[in-house]
Amino acid sequence: MLIKELSDLPGVSGDEKKVRDYIREQLEQEKIEHFTDSMGNLYAVKKGRKNSGREHQIMLTAHMDEVGLMLASVEKSGHLRFYTVGGINEWSLVSRPVIIGRDEVPGVIGAKAVHLQKPEERRKALQVDQLYIDIGARSKEDAEKKVKVGDYVSFDVQAGSMAQGRMISGKALDNRAGCAALLELLQKEYEQGFTAVFTVQEEVGLRGARVAAYRVNPEIALVLETTTASDLPELKEKDFATTMGKGPAFTIRDGSVVSHPRVLERLIQTAEEQNRPYQFRQYAGSFTDAGIISQSRAGVKAGVISTPCRYIHTSASLLDKKDWEHLVEIAAGFVGSVHEKGLE
Repeated sequence: MLIKELSDLPGVSGDEKKVRDYIREQLEQEKIEHFTDSMGNLYAVKKGRKNSGREHQIMLTAHMDEVGLMLASVEKSGHLRFYTVGGINEWSLVSRPVIIGRDEVPGVIGAKAVHLQKPEERRKALQVDQLYIDIGARSKEDAEKKVKVGDYVSFDVQAGSMAQGRMISGKALDNRAGCAALLELLQKEYEQGFTAVFTVQEEVGLRGARVAAYRVNPEIALVLETTTASDLPELKEKDFATTMGKGPAFTIRDGSVVSHPRVLERLIQTAEEQNRPYQFRQYAGSFTDAGIISQSRAGVKAGVISTPCRYIHTSASLLDKKDWEHLVEIAAGFVGSVHEKGLE
C-alpha cells in the first residue's frame, strides 16, 4: 500500500529526495506531467476532460517532509550529538533505532543508563543535550568514516498493519498519508483538472508551500494533512482534537489559518452528499501549509482536510485506514464540485 511504502522512506525536512524520487516514479507510471522547482517541491498537473488550461485554478497539496534529527558533532568516543529538526517530542527519543545519512547508517539513540541516574534525573524527561546516537564506533575517527556533521537522521521504523488490517502504523504518517492520498487522487478522472504539489520543509516553517503557492497562483487550495488524534484514556472527550474512526477532520482554524468559509462549507456539503463521516478539528493550535498558501499574492481560498493520527511527531504513529479512504473520496468530490458549481 502506498502509505506504508512512503512511510518507510527517510525524508527529514530539507532532505526529501528519496520521497520525491518515489513519488516521481509513480507519476511517470501514470504518465502525469510533472516538474520540480529549485526548492524541491514536486508539481503534478492533472488534466481534466474539460477546461484544459485551467489546472492552476485548484491546487491540492501534501508535504513530503517528516520531523527528525541532524548530526551536530562527533565526540572523541565516537558517539554522535544531534539537533532536532521540526517539533519532536523529546521524551520519545531514548532507545529508538535510527538511520543516518544517504547511506542509511544504523544507530540507536542512547542516554546515561538508568541505574547511573540520580533520583531527580529519573523524574525528568531527558533533554536533547543529554542524548547521543551510538553507531558502534570506537572513536571519532572511526565514526567519521561512516557519517559526518550535517547528516540527516530518520527513525528506523517499518510500517505495518494492526487490528486485522484496519489500522496502519509507521513513522512519518504526518504527512506521508497525505502524499499517498494525493497520489490516489491523481489516478482518478475529472472534468476539470488541478495542480498537485508535494511540498518540502513544512515542519520547519511552511517554506516549500510559500514558493509553490506563488508559482501556481491558484484561486482555491485544499491541503491534505494528518492531525492529532488525542482520543486517549487520560483525556476527557471535550479535550480530544480528533477521534480516530469518525472520519476525516475539517479545520475551522488553526495557528496559521482561518479556513475560507466557502471551502469549509463545500467540504461539509460534499461529505454529506456522499454520506461519509466527518468531524471538526477541535484543537486550534499548530500550523499547516494552508496558512502560508492563503496569504499568497492576492490571497487564496484555502482549507484543510486531515486524517486523524495518534502519536504524530514521534518515532511511530497510528491511523485508521477508513478515515484515510474517506478523505480521498471527499477530496475528489470537492474537486468535482468546483467544476460543477464554482465556489462563490
